[in-house]
Amino acid sequence: MSTLAAYTTSAGEAVQFWVLGTIAVIGALCTILMKRAVHSALCLAGTMIILAVFYLANGAYFLGVVQIVVYTGAIMMLFLFVVMLVGVTAADSLKETLKGQRWLAAACGLGFGILLIAGIGNASVKNFNGLDAANSANGGNVEGLAALLFTKYVFAFEITGALLITAAVGAMVLTHRERTEPARTQRELSEQRVREGKHLPPLPAPGVYARHNAVDIPGLLPDGTPSELTVNRTLRRRGQIRDVSTEALNDLKALEQRSEERLGRDRDEHDRDGQEAKR
Repeated sequence: MSTLAAYTTSAGEAVQFWVLGTIAVIGALCTILMKRAVHSALCLAGTMIILAVFYLANGAYFLGVVQIVVYTGAIMMLFLFVVMLVGVTAADSLKETLKGQRWLAAACGLGFGILLIAGIGNASVKNFNGLDAANSANGGNVEGLAALLFTKYVFAFEITGALLITAAVGAMVLTHRERTEPARTQRELSEQRVREGKHLPPLPAPGVYARHNAVDIPGLLPDGTPSELTVNRTLRRRGQIRDVSTEALNDLKALEQRSEERLGRDRDEHDRDGQEAKR
């Protein structure tokens, strides 16, 4: 029965393969076509998760968990954090630090594709043992993988671990900057601000005296004009600040007019009360 099951595919397995396989291929293509390295890493992480689903569906539970925990959760996230720390942008991909690296990468990719096609073409699909026969040789899936990792592939396993450690150390070296002078204290920083004539007290909060207190709305000065100190310079350079100066001035004028009218009414009522008291 296990031999017959190995050669047959159910409708659910077929639907799962074609749906998730299509998404995996799209994610792999996006990995090499995306302009930003962060987006490429996220697409590759999605492809790895789909591969883990394939492993779990075929009974390779240990490999599926390792695919998610080790490759997607550790290695890919480490790569993503390294990209974010180093600060790789889309502009970096347009500059070749080594001449001919694009042609060399294309040649390596073509060679790997040829080897992959040759290996799949020469693969024998006449006999399919399945996981049951492979796991029964060592008493289980985990035991069989452990026997291979720590006997036949022990050197490849250790070399892979050394490469990962080297990558982590390299990331820390790239992000580390040697300090050429001692760190200045808070007193020294405040004295420097006084000497340079910068804004000494804390900056005012955004939206002060305005209708809203959002970070993208500048605060208003007593005369109704917006203050540039109340908004972040990053938002100002991006052009993401909402201009409420005209609306704020109109509201301020209306508020002053209502205040004057109310004060006038209160003054008139006070005068009338005073005259009645004299009578």
